[in-house]
Amino acid sequence: MKTNTILFSVLTISTFCAFILSTKKNTTFSTENQTNAADTLTYKEEKHLKNLKQLTFGGDNAEAYFSFDNQKIVFQSNFKMWGLECDQIFYFDLNKGNMKDSKPKMISTSKGRTTCSYFLPGDTTIVYASTHRGGDACPPTPDRNTGKYVWSIHDDYDIFVADLKGNTKKQLTKKKGYDAEATVSPKGDKIVFTSTRSGDLELWTMNIDGSKPKQITKGLGYDGGAFFSPDGSKIVFRASRPKTPEEIKEYKDLLKQGLVQPTNMEIYICNADGSDLRQVTKLGKANWAPFFTPDGKKLLFSSNHASARGFQFNIYMINLDGTGLEQVTYDKVFDSFPMFSPDGKKLIFSSNRNNNGTRDTNLFIAEWVD
Repeated sequence: MKTNTILFSVLTISTFCAFILSTKKNTTFSTENQTNAADTLTYKEEKHLKNLKQLTFGGDNAEAYFSFDNQKIVFQSNFKMWGLECDQIFYFDLNKGNMKDSKPKMISTSKGRTTCSYFLPGDTTIVYASTHRGGDACPPTPDRNTGKYVWSIHDDYDIFVADLKGNTKKQLTKKKGYDAEATVSPKGDKIVFTSTRSGDLELWTMNIDGSKPKQITKGLGYDGGAFFSPDGSKIVFRASRPKTPEEIKEYKDLLKQGLVQPTNMEIYICNADGSDLRQVTKLGKANWAPFFTPDGKKLLFSSNHASARGFQFNIYMINLDGTGLEQVTYDKVFDSFPMFSPDGKKLIFSSNRNNNGTRDTNLFIAEWVD
């Protein structure tokens, strides 16, 4: 592997919360793979996507999630043209078209680094994680010269509530350690998040107001990026499970340094209380960013398992029992962070397509075709 041919574009730990790998080759969108002139952003194999539209046009934009009324999104971006040094949280009304014509509203503080935002019931407030209480500056990124791809688990991350004008309304977590990756149940009653408060990266739930936190996973390894099923009864998430003595030692040593290596993860599901834990994928490499289909019977997720060198991520669909694997997207570099609108009609995701040979990762929205 020649290191000078590989470019790493990293948002934050939760923007894979993000694991965006790109190369100088194949980042431009090839007209040979376009379906037709009316839908020039879609590859011909992408039969589940219709009327695909690009929403952002520069920087790294990821983890875009719909409001309960299907009309708005909240997401994170580090777009330097918006004056950003590291990820901040933005809100955008989809009725305004795209963000080339209408700039989104920043609703985080502009201090520190942020990740993983999500609408709360009523669509007037959001939850998100931020390090701003630990300092105004962007926290340092890990040293990449060790040959290992790692994320930082910043102890300064806590979960906050803000309104759409950018006013911080409440701090939901105050325990020492990493608290982030919060998403909200469609029922509007619970938040699931990842925390190190027990000594490992585990999933926890809490009430919408931050009360009654409860640990729901206990296996050694990184549990994160969790989402509820449409009826709120189940949770899907990504997890690493070190097994050999060498893997366990490496995981624990990295965690002591505030780091985690996300290159070997699979998709798991459980009931909302943590019971009936089951592994869905057994594909190897990195499987992450899962989300339930509107009927709750399948999952979308991003994976590089089919890539010989590990640098091509695409979105796949799979049954809850691990059968029926189907490829959904076909970009040559990166597709991830799929989310369905609550009404099940739209899919939003991040992709390196149509970035004119740059490392930009943009948001795209399409009508979903079963």
